[in-house]
Amino acid sequence: MDKERLEKQIKFIIEADRLKNIQRQTLLIDKSRRETVPEHSWHIALMAMVLKEYAGEDVDIDRVIKMLLVHDLVEIYAGDTFAYDEVGNAGKKEREQIAADRLFGMVDKDQAEEFRSLWEEFDKMQTPDALFAASLDRLQPFLNNCMTEGHTWGLGNVTSGMVYNRLEVIKKGIPELWEFVENLIKDCVQKQYLKP
Repeated sequence: MDKERLEKQIKFIIEADRLKNIQRQTLLIDKSRRETVPEHSWHIALMAMVLKEYAGEDVDIDRVIKMLLVHDLVEIYAGDTFAYDEVGNAGKKEREQIAADRLFGMVDKDQAEEFRSLWEEFDKMQTPDALFAASLDRLQPFLNNCMTEGHTWGLGNVTSGMVYNRLEVIKKGIPELWEFVENLIKDCVQKQYLKP
């Protein structure tokens, strides 16, 4: 056993626990409170397992799950930025790059490269794995908004056009679900959960 490596890994694991204190804008479906970032990450990793039949043949679900588990780790230092917050999103990339350097630098080079690579691939949304993962990342809060009468959308004065734009990645990442998503958007507009 490499004691120094293990110490770094344990330090990283302990540091990752800080993510449990970062809240997102999204309400839990029962509307009792806002979800935390790790709850979101767990939920979309579970979604990857449940919805894997809609992934393309070239999608590696194990890689997708790893990607989903690391994609928001940088929020330990960068915080969670509301998807529809134009001002907050302006400096998001820089904040997250600095956070990634700090966080992934805690482990040995091989793990740092793996985690960073998965994080960057997710962010670029160019590979089949990343497109599927990003689609799930967008789908989960969308479903929560549908189930909470558009709670988060109301906070951000969000319109259906903004939601269509945000969910556009689903057309590429999970095309079989796009009709389902469109119908839900229309339903939310009709129910006045979402502005037209």
